[in-house]
Amino acid sequence: MTRPTRQRERDSEREGETTDTETGTVCPECSSDNIVKDADRGEMVCDDCGLVVEEDHIDPGPEWRAFNHSERQEKSRVGAPTTQTMHDKGLTTTIDWKDKDAYGRSISSKKRSQMHRLRKWQERIRTKDAGERNLQFALSEVDRMASALGVPRSVREVASVIYRRALDDDLIRGRSIEGVSTAALYAACRKEGIPRSLEEISEVSRVERKEIGRTYRYISQELGLEMEPVDPKKYVPRFCSELELSEEVQNKAHDIIEKTAEKGLLSGKSPTGYAAAAIYAASLLCNEKKTQREVADVAQVTEVTIRNRYQEQIEAMGIHS
Repeated sequence: MTRPTRQRERDSEREGETTDTETGTVCPECSSDNIVKDADRGEMVCDDCGLVVEEDHIDPGPEWRAFNHSERQEKSRVGAPTTQTMHDKGLTTTIDWKDKDAYGRSISSKKRSQMHRLRKWQERIRTKDAGERNLQFALSEVDRMASALGVPRSVREVASVIYRRALDDDLIRGRSIEGVSTAALYAACRKEGIPRSLEEISEVSRVERKEIGRTYRYISQELGLEMEPVDPKKYVPRFCSELELSEEVQNKAHDIIEKTAEKGLLSGKSPTGYAAAAIYAASLLCNEKKTQREVADVAQVTEVTIRNRYQEQIEAMGIHS
């Protein structure tokens, strides 16, 4: 069984490949001792003629992958991956709530009482001081709000990192934990390109919209977060889906936003209101009429905002209503 000769760099430090000269393995085809281990395929291959000398080679290496020296030093062969969404980064133990032994049999009442006490102490010693307790509460708030908003796991990780940076720079002093954690989640949504408006964030938060906006501006400035303006086109698919509008309306709304933004109408305008007005105009042009009230409820803006943006957009497009 042969494989076409591949051009390989004969570098012993190449990841996943090492020359096996020290073991005395020799290619039976060309008698070359230039045998290379291919960790990805689990094979030992002759680098000269391409013969597969050994298949299903057992990889004694770890299950995880590391891409630099620091990761290689920190990784472990056991346990779940580390995460920023937990105050101890997931490096903890958990006593199962099921009162059963290793064989699945119920334990005695005396053991149940003992396990109950152990669980209680386990929860108490997970946080050593007030700072860790506050961090645990903040990250749980981020997780709760992210679940309510339906954002992916990556956004929660970014929000947790932003909150930890704010905590390290002592930006939380004098501000509520809920306000900073909500602002961190809003910043993470913008950074990851997941469109969520301040109104939507404030609905799942325990703080007011004004405080979220004020805290967000403060931490983004202090931490040097480079935030680009939100593109209204990112709101269009979600709003159209909730309004049960066709793909034709989505494409038309995108076209309206692009053409009017080129003329400078988007500057200083709310992206949600701008997207809502474009959807309203597109629904009229595509004969799938939705009322201003229906669009305003989905976009969480006022009908006045939609009317004003709609008039500006159709005038810029040269359309007469």
